[in-house]
Amino acid sequence: MSWHPQYRSSKFRHVYGKAASKDKCYDCVPITRNVHDNHFCAVNPHFIAVVTECAGGGAFLVIPIHQTGKLDPHYPKICGHKGNVLDIKWNPFNDFVIASCSEDATVKIWDIPKHLLTRNITSPKKELLGHVRRVGLIEWHPTANNILFSSGYDYKIMIWNLDSKEAVISNPVKILDAHKDVVLSMSFNTDGSLLATACRDRKIRLIDPRAGTVLQEASYKSHRVNKVLFLGNMKKLFSTGTSRWNNRQIALWDQNDLSVPLLEEDLDGSSGLLFPFYDSDTHMLYVVGKGDGNIRYYEISPEKPYLNYLMEYRSHLPQKGIGMMPKRGLEVSACEIFRFYKLIPTKSLIEPISMIVPRRSESYQEDIYPLTTGAQPALTAQEWLNGVNKGPLLVSLRPGSGAVNSLAQFPEPEPLVKTTDLSQHQDRGGKMPLEGMQKPSEIGDSRKQLKVEEKLPKNEQMRLSNGFDIFECPPPKTENELLQMFYRQQEEIRRLRELVNQRDVQIKQLELELRNLCMDTGGY
Repeated sequence: MSWHPQYRSSKFRHVYGKAASKDKCYDCVPITRNVHDNHFCAVNPHFIAVVTECAGGGAFLVIPIHQTGKLDPHYPKICGHKGNVLDIKWNPFNDFVIASCSEDATVKIWDIPKHLLTRNITSPKKELLGHVRRVGLIEWHPTANNILFSSGYDYKIMIWNLDSKEAVISNPVKILDAHKDVVLSMSFNTDGSLLATACRDRKIRLIDPRAGTVLQEASYKSHRVNKVLFLGNMKKLFSTGTSRWNNRQIALWDQNDLSVPLLEEDLDGSSGLLFPFYDSDTHMLYVVGKGDGNIRYYEISPEKPYLNYLMEYRSHLPQKGIGMMPKRGLEVSACEIFRFYKLIPTKSLIEPISMIVPRRSESYQEDIYPLTTGAQPALTAQEWLNGVNKGPLLVSLRPGSGAVNSLAQFPEPEPLVKTTDLSQHQDRGGKMPLEGMQKPSEIGDSRKQLKVEEKLPKNEQMRLSNGFDIFECPPPKTENELLQMFYRQQEEIRRLRELVNQRDVQIKQLELELRNLCMDTGGY
């Protein structure tokens, strides 16, 4: 009889949540009192945006991510809407563009300046007019550039192509008219070819957004769905909602069969909404309760029991909304695998909460940071509209590394031929043998690679800092921050040394090729 252990082997069994210290929080932020069920917060590596209270119309704040502490009461706002702002989302491929939607039935696209805001911004870069009632949800396409989805209380989902030159766009490229009530949630699969929606009519729908057809529909009576989420490439959907007895409930669904959930579990009797977040790199699922201070987290597996409970972060301060930092903005030297920004309106406070894997070493941990989604689009808007599907471009989170398959890579460095041994390698005609060396066509390719590589530092700076001057980063305040900066500099020095060694190899190969060419011309 075989013995089965009661525990599972996992790198994330001991993940814990760590709230930021008071000086790392954002204080005196006038967080909105709106009761709409949304996150009200959007974060990227440069800014945190939060919907705020304001008299007349709707507004939100955009605060530089390093500007912690007390906020100036006269801090400039983004205030161009005539009604309350209901949702805000950063462009995943441009950290200086944000979309907002409002009760005034419009969607607006804003350019955020790279310098600090000095006055209110009232005129948007683009305005999208198509909905006839208030717009409650917006989502950017995960792989195509400048494609935005919006959902309104007119029960329609509209697809917008922002590559249009007009400042006011009145005609969406597609209208999805498959819902009979308000859409409560939208989620894309990894390549953005499928859209899952949760509707107030208690149904989950799986939609082909370009064709506008409903591929699957779930009408399971005992689970009233509020939020739905694609679980990466697992071919599964996760939903939160309530049971028949008004208990908060979670459910797991097979993407190809939405008739009955694979798993259904009651959590508690609280009335607040549950916001799900999924990290496809670590296969971890986070469930954040609105109106309480808890964050439950699970690990997803492809086989039964599918959902493995790990731990729960508890806090006595209830959250009204929550923001999530993209993976490229995490502190990898601290083994941080996820970061939330918790909105606490009772204290006018935004509190960062880091999910950390306990490790003794502060060096880069390759096993908990697989390649992740980068900040470069895989497709243009028109390519996606024409039917092309492509997964996201991946990047490594190792400091100093770049995008995968998006920049030319150097070949493996070959052993250097010492100049003192050149005479031993000459044949009777005085020519250098080219066995094991590059052919002329490959030499040409390597020259092109050299040109690309010369441009690489600038491109990397654009990708990693996105226009921010490195000197704008605040100086380290603690010994731990100083150590982290030291490790980053060591990593950068190591990378530059590798680059110099590779260029030495290229130069030596070109010299040998030039010498052979001279020998050829001299023989004739």
